[in-house]
Amino acid sequence: MSERKLQVIPLGGLGEFGMNSMAIRYGDDIIVVDAGMMFPDAELLGVDIVTPDFSYLKENKKHVRGLVLTHGHEDHIGGIPFLLSELNVPIYGTNLTLAFVERRLEEHKIDADLHTVAAGDKIKLGPFEIEFIHVTHSVSACCALAIATPAGIIIHTGDFKIDLSPLDNKPFDLHKFAEYGKRGVLLLMSDSTNVDRPGFTPSERTVRPGLEELVRNSDRRVVVSCFSSSTHRLQMVLDIAAATGRKVGLLGRSMLSTTEIAHSLGLLRIPDSILLRPQDIMLNQPEKTLVLVSGTQGEPMSALSRASCDGHKSIKIEKGDTVILSSRIIPGNEKPIMRVINHLARRGANVYFGSRTPHIHVSGHGASEELKVILNLVRPKYFVPLHGEYWQLRKHIELASGLKDQGLEQSFLLETGETLVFDSKGGRKGDRVNVGRVCIDSGSLDDVVEDLVIRDRRHLAEDGFVLPIIAIDKLTGKLEGRAEIISRGFIAEDNKEVITGARKVLARTLETSSAEERSDVGVMQEKIRADLKRYLAKETQRRPLIMPVILEV
Repeated sequence: MSERKLQVIPLGGLGEFGMNSMAIRYGDDIIVVDAGMMFPDAELLGVDIVTPDFSYLKENKKHVRGLVLTHGHEDHIGGIPFLLSELNVPIYGTNLTLAFVERRLEEHKIDADLHTVAAGDKIKLGPFEIEFIHVTHSVSACCALAIATPAGIIIHTGDFKIDLSPLDNKPFDLHKFAEYGKRGVLLLMSDSTNVDRPGFTPSERTVRPGLEELVRNSDRRVVVSCFSSSTHRLQMVLDIAAATGRKVGLLGRSMLSTTEIAHSLGLLRIPDSILLRPQDIMLNQPEKTLVLVSGTQGEPMSALSRASCDGHKSIKIEKGDTVILSSRIIPGNEKPIMRVINHLARRGANVYFGSRTPHIHVSGHGASEELKVILNLVRPKYFVPLHGEYWQLRKHIELASGLKDQGLEQSFLLETGETLVFDSKGGRKGDRVNVGRVCIDSGSLDDVVEDLVIRDRRHLAEDGFVLPIIAIDKLTGKLEGRAEIISRGFIAEDNKEVITGARKVLARTLETSSAEERSDVGVMQEKIRADLKRYLAKETQRRPLIMPVILEV
């Protein structure tokens, strides 16, 4: 009888940010840790989200015993609907994590076998016994995983920082990591996000004084934008509003959804009579108003982006208002964020943002000294860095190299698709598995395409394209001349009814947009694309490629 092997199979998230997913296999039994997504690069035209290629799991679906989740961020749970379209497996996670999952599954009308666990719980899936260990991060109810296998114990940290004085008074469980370190750990897999930052990441509590000072010093309306999933930050802002006598308005679908979910689970305390209806925000006294909005990364159709150019129906940014972006700038988002900040400045707002204003944001990931603490507590025999680009994974391995006198035999720098194998001979790299990324269009469960060129050709061949062309005065934001619509491979040019209707939709979009919006090419392109897409799909049941051309004159 051949020896059973333990295999670690990264399906996404190593050498890249997002799409975090890891399969662990012993013999004929497989468990999956997380199933995330990421948002597409700008060049992925027409693609809404990107997920891992789950072909390996589909090919071995009869062996998959369950999906185990570390926490509720989209880069760890956003791919679940697409995984469940391939195979039906039980899902295990904390109450908040599963509430976020349920929201995603409802959007796709998918039923799932969900099992709620809490820190300290243990579950058994085939030959795997998994203990959930409480860790601190920027979202509540996060867990690391201690996975006991016949070949040894694997520790998967998930995303973490070591916060010993968190807002919910549930500190990082260092004792449990130390306990496993004493028992002996075969493999540690650890978060690498902030490996290049020296020292320790400050506690979430350190943000409050800076935020409260800005709120107290403002004699007008305060607008705070943060990641809607940052439940601890939301709690802090609500508490500051109550302490300073301000009522709170919530704007943005994700902001409303997250606060509702977290409050229903008892993870968010909302002071009595503090909430404002969106329609009452502008009616309340400015000096007694605080607004929480989504859109920290400058997304064109987010609540903050629309508000920054007078395009939001519930709020108008006015001279003297204070706007606080309590978040970090995700690499690649610098331009859209600075675009929003410039729009806010044009409105006369006082803008404060994390990279330029100290003490209004802290990271949810541990810095280098925290990563060392985990390495020293766990003292693994083997080590694999997780959650980072290639240079971060390499730097984490360099950080771990000082542990060789404490029993660390070898570190492995794996990228997505590269496997690790353990047997009686020890650990070594194994065969690659078929991985990649799947582009999803409009949140559909259908794959867009494996090759973007083929996808674009197919799209053009089947539905054609529509080219709305407008000229806008870049100084005044006014429309110059007549808007035109050109189409190819979509409908006949003599189909005047649809084309005339499309021109009316385009005209209405322009008329209902503020001058500030019309002066922003990115915002107008998204608004035109969204409105025409909705109209043409309704009238023709087709989905042409819509490429707005805006000429600034």
